[in-house]
Amino acid sequence: MAQNSKKKWVVLTLAAGLAVVVLVVLASRGQAPSVTIVKIGREDLNATVTSNGKVEPIAPTVARAGFPTFVDHVYATEGQPVHRGQLILTLSAADIKSQLAQTEAQLLTAQADLRNARAGGPPDQVAELQGDLQQATVEVQNLERTHKALEDLVAKQAATQDELAQNEANLTKARAKLEALNQKKQALAQTASVTAGSAGLRVSESQDQARALREKVRSATVVAPTDGTLYSLPVRAGDYVQIGQVLAEMADLKHVRVRAFVDEPDLGWLESGQGVQVTWDAKPGRTWSGQTQQIPKQVVPRESRSVGEVLCSVDNGNLELLPNVNVEVRITVRERKDALVVPRAAVRYDKGQHYVFVFDGDKVHRRNISVGIASVSNYEVLSGLTPNDRVALPGELTLTNGMDVRAAEVN
Repeated sequence: MAQNSKKKWVVLTLAAGLAVVVLVVLASRGQAPSVTIVKIGREDLNATVTSNGKVEPIAPTVARAGFPTFVDHVYATEGQPVHRGQLILTLSAADIKSQLAQTEAQLLTAQADLRNARAGGPPDQVAELQGDLQQATVEVQNLERTHKALEDLVAKQAATQDELAQNEANLTKARAKLEALNQKKQALAQTASVTAGSAGLRVSESQDQARALREKVRSATVVAPTDGTLYSLPVRAGDYVQIGQVLAEMADLKHVRVRAFVDEPDLGWLESGQGVQVTWDAKPGRTWSGQTQQIPKQVVPRESRSVGEVLCSVDNGNLELLPNVNVEVRITVRERKDALVVPRAAVRYDKGQHYVFVFDGDKVHRRNISVGIASVSNYEVLSGLTPNDRVALPGELTLTNGMDVRAAEVN
């Protein structure tokens, strides 16, 4: 009887232990971590590079003060549309016009001196000397003929030696006069040559000065070179302006460009002609489209970043984008149609290998995958997964191969 009782207690003890084990196992299964599970699918995938940028007019006209003066009149207002030839403002240019008149008078004098020098000297002196030379030459020629005739007559005793001697004296005097006049002509020519050089320099200097002054006078009247928008007019009537100070900025703002500051690691994705989307905080919900035009050939420091400056053309037909505003730029660098995609949150990376945890109903198993392009939320799957697979989104949970999990949500 005692032996039967002992056996009964052993059986009860084993049963109780077994029950505890079963309860522990059941309890452990009930405490498996909860994980979001998603199904692999297909969609059109766009890989983008996002950066900040600044709006610029494509071909701006910047009017600057050509000389220090006062703003005379302003005929336009900032932000208004302008047409080619429209008067924007004028500067006071009375002093410049006076200088121009004086310089043009100096130019005329220098040009006259140059013409005279190239002609051999002053016209009155040249004419007088030319007349004297001609007269002296004729006189010498006449005396030479007379001298020859007298020599023949003296030989025939038809003339005296005194007459011949007197003619010789006159001939010597005439020749000396002719020689003096020729020397005077040479001296005048040499003087004219020197004068031509200096007069040429004065002509060149006066022409340069007159050209510069004419440009200043022209710049005193600011007009619109083409149809566009007067987007900057920082001066008012009566303001004093310095040389080079900006007076007005105009451009056709229907087409602008954005200078995007792309971080160095992203530059390898960029090509000309890629799609661009531009947003501006001042216009929430509004997007402007364009494309990349010029890819940078170098990187430059910008604050704490190393960036390449990418030029993008943007359609601004409604004239909402303003020059110099800061915008956000999204460049589409790759596109895939109907790509097999997996959420970026599901993908892990270790020692050069991408992997995910595939869910099979109560456990997750690690599976290596190959990925292609990436969007903000998804990776393109090149190999390792099929459209029927489901993967876990670990979140902050650390998953291991073969780990028991509970599906908190299946998408």
